[in-house]
Amino acid sequence: MPILPLEPYTFPENLFDLPEGIDLENGRWWVLHTRPRAEKTLARRLLGRRMPFFLPLYKRQWRSNARSFNAYLPLFPGYVFLFGDGQARIHALETNLVARVLHAEDQLQLQGDLLQVHQLMASGVSLAPEECLQPGTFVEIVSGPLSGVEGKILRRNNKSRFFVEVRFLQQGVSVDIEGWMIRPLKKSCEISIGA
Repeated sequence: MPILPLEPYTFPENLFDLPEGIDLENGRWWVLHTRPRAEKTLARRLLGRRMPFFLPLYKRQWRSNARSFNAYLPLFPGYVFLFGDGQARIHALETNLVARVLHAEDQLQLQGDLLQVHQLMASGVSLAPEECLQPGTFVEIVSGPLSGVEGKILRRNNKSRFFVEVRFLQQGVSVDIEGWMIRPLKKSCEISIGA
């Protein structure tokens, strides 16, 4: 089975680049919980209908029988983020690829979390999915292409990793980071989850 190249993971391409941010007055974020392994198919359908969406992906590399393989997999398996009004939600449900729509109460928090994940993806650094929230020190990156992004520090295999979470899903993404690139922030380690 051939490995497909990276497909559009956000539409429009400048969804997160707007200077004033995404206008929550004219729409909201819908968290679409997809049917198994339907994230990319749903993203293609949303793209075809020109509906704003975000499907965070990461590149996974592996070797088998002396051959190297690459694939782009969802950072949050089973989830696609749709931006729009109630009609956009209905169009997404009509695809029969959505198992259910999750309601995020704190739209600003979700938007901020998604923006940070998008910044990590756009930087080109190697990403890794993180399955659960772990307490850690809140930091801000002060140097490099991720300057200004806030998250937590995790320790894994004697290495520091920078962790950005989508609190609503209780999942996140991490990247390798050097100590000189960050500064501690004074934030509470408590995490609020919208239901």
